Amino acid sequence: MRPKMAPKAHPGTKLVRDKLMAAGVRPTRQRLDLGLLLLESGDRHFTAETIYDEARAMRYPPSLGTVYNTLNEFARCGLLRQIAIYDAKLWYDTKTGPHFHYYREDTEELSDIPEGLLPKLDIAAPEGTRVEAIDIIVRLKSS
Repeated sequence: MRPKMAPKAHPGTKLVRDKLMAAGVRPTRQRLDLGLLLLESGDRHFTAETIYDEARAMRYPPSLGTVYNTLNEFARCGLLRQIAIYDAKLWYDTKTGPHFHYYREDTEELSDIPEGLLPKLDIAAPEGTRVEAIDIIVRLKSS
């Protein structure tokens, strides 16, 4: 009889584990699985439902509630950026630094505005506060 072999670990697991631990997030199996799905794909924009649909192909797919909780935890720790769109849909972005977005209302797509098109903004904060972030979303519709 052949001995059972443990499944081979994904090569990016260590990198994701290190990112989670550096952010103060306990690296559970589900967080590692979702982290691989999110953080290894480069810069991308998505909703919880998008990730839930992608995660259904995993060996141990998480519930939609687990996806929401994990995304919120990742955002709280700075691994993702949350972007609230006016139609009450919450988007997530793996690119967490300052940048602005286009939102195509007719196709419900979110994308980065190219750096060359960005406006220069110098907004002073009221006394006793600081500017944490400036979020700009340019809403587009096909003509």
